[in-house]
Amino acid sequence: MLEPLRERGRTVAFETGERLMHEGEPGDKVALILSGRVKVSHVGTDGREQVLDFRGPGELLGELAAVDQAPRSSSVTAIEPVEAQVVSALDFRALLDRPEFAAELLRRLSQRFRDADRKRIEFGATDTVGRVAARLVELAERYGEPDGGGVAIALPINQEELAGWTAASRASMANALQTLRELGWIETGRRRIKVLDIEALRRRSVQN
Repeated sequence: MLEPLRERGRTVAFETGERLMHEGEPGDKVALILSGRVKVSHVGTDGREQVLDFRGPGELLGELAAVDQAPRSSSVTAIEPVEAQVVSALDFRALLDRPEFAAELLRRLSQRFRDADRKRIEFGATDTVGRVAARLVELAERYGEPDGGGVAIALPINQEELAGWTAASRASMANALQTLRELGWIETGRRRIKVLDIEALRRRSVQN
């Protein structure tokens, strides 16, 4: 998918904390992340940010709004320095005439929707500790780096963002992390989480 986008797009750099896309704005562009990571979030009616996902190199942003030409349903913010290949929505839609490009896009969207369905089922079937355990397993698998017998999650995420991603209050998140620390399954520091027993977390993520 990279080469067709390179033909029509331009590389843009974003600083940590900078918005790549804003909720509610027209879907006039699509971005392919080349380096760095972002968070995708939505602001609820209560004004609280809900983190929907994290994305990294090789992942697309804004493709749904570009295809259906509806306003964006979420914002995208760089959580570290990011470089992205940015393509206009018009050029992106023109690429859909290429069968191989359209098939790859459909595969990516299908994978994302399956993941969203899995999370919805999980949220209704597990408690806060289970949901936190599931998110830590996902982060360790996607962004983990070996670290002295454990796996350090190499993603600059704070407790508030993790709480928003697990549909939990900050107090519930703090209690869940404390429980997992006391069990010896994780270690935490400032914007740092180290998984010590990923299999225990995986088992807990499916328990109520």
